[in-house]
Amino acid sequence: MGRTFSELNEHLTGFLAEQHLFFVASAPSGSGGHVNVSPKGHDTFRILDPRTVAYLDLTGSGVETIAHLRDNGRITLMFCAFIGPPSIVRLYGRGEPIFPADPRFDALVGLFAPPKGVRAVIRVELERVATSCGYAVPFMAYEGERDTLMKWADRKGPEGIAQYQLERNATSIDGLPGLPAPPEAEAPVRSGAAVDGRPEAAQDLVRPPPRNKI
Repeated sequence: MGRTFSELNEHLTGFLAEQHLFFVASAPSGSGGHVNVSPKGHDTFRILDPRTVAYLDLTGSGVETIAHLRDNGRITLMFCAFIGPPSIVRLYGRGEPIFPADPRFDALVGLFAPPKGVRAVIRVELERVATSCGYAVPFMAYEGERDTLMKWADRKGPEGIAQYQLERNATSIDGLPGLPAPPEAEAPVRSGAAVDGRPEAAQDLVRPPPRNKI
């Protein structure tokens, strides 16, 4: 049976630390716009305390989660058991993207293995923790992380990644502000179909998961 908690306990912390994959959901304010769901892989999730978690937001072709958090802060993280006893854990909260220029960034990013292509650390204050049965989640074996994104980041290099972010991560698909432009440049807006009169940007493709607790 499902249960709700005001914070993470030892059992939940252990479960989250064992998972190799989690999902993030967010949406813009109002009745319009697109709901976004992103899978997160690699060792990019940390528990900061029983009511606070964080994960790395890696460079991808879209910027939906960051844009939604800048708009309203709402976020849900979902973890599923693909091996062992069935279980689902959802973390509901208010998220904040912390960018490299933020004085808090270095301390947070230092909690992770040396990352490549990080554009923000997403810090989430938990408001509700809920479990459910997970009886319909299939068994799936973990074989390892894909190295495609890391190789891409190596090929691009810091300057190439910065240019990619400037060109591809300026706005969400609903035209909401994404990554802040560096002070020396003004981020171009990509052309494309309009949604509610606002320009279309690329779809989100972020990557991050869970493990070691902090």
